[in-house]
Amino acid sequence: MIIYVASKNPHKVQEIQLVTPAHVTLKPIEGDWIVDETGETFLENSVLKAIEYGKYVGSPVVSDDSGLSIDALDGFPGVMSARYLEGASYREKMESILELMKNVKDRRAKFVCCATYYDPRKPFLVSVQGEVHGHISYEIRGEKGFGYDPIFIPEGYDKTFGELGEDVKKHISHRSVAFKKLFDILSLLGII
Repeated sequence: MIIYVASKNPHKVQEIQLVTPAHVTLKPIEGDWIVDETGETFLENSVLKAIEYGKYVGSPVVSDDSGLSIDALDGFPGVMSARYLEGASYREKMESILELMKNVKDRRAKFVCCATYYDPRKPFLVSVQGEVHGHISYEIRGEKGFGYDPIFIPEGYDKTFGELGEDVKKHISHRSVAFKKLFDILSLLGII
């Protein structure tokens, strides 16, 4: 079975592929498709992308919306994680967040991912959410992963996702948790 992935981020596609059942082939986004992420929640944006891209390709699609939510910053950057300081590098974004938190002792945070499957031919849609809890480090550490990985230390570890790398992240990340749930549901329903 072929399922399209409504993302232009090759890192996301690669992470999803790590938990995709062997009999499912993911097909990355094609063309100049763009959708404005106007939702106020991860769920709204994930559903919006799945429906819009599903209409575009006319076939089953998975999408996600994800981001970093920091307790002491009232959930910031949240759904704006990718668009925070638009045009800046992730290093600059992380430096800005560390500056905002320089005097903050409560460093609890979580990564959140809402994953959605949509088949425009039925139509059928299902969404799930995955989270990984942890805290924000005091400095940028590690070169692995992408996005905010070098400042996020997952619970039970003393290294950032940027230091831990793919072997750990594929088992515990918000995206892997969400897509494992999603593929399990699709399998139980006999869709994949």
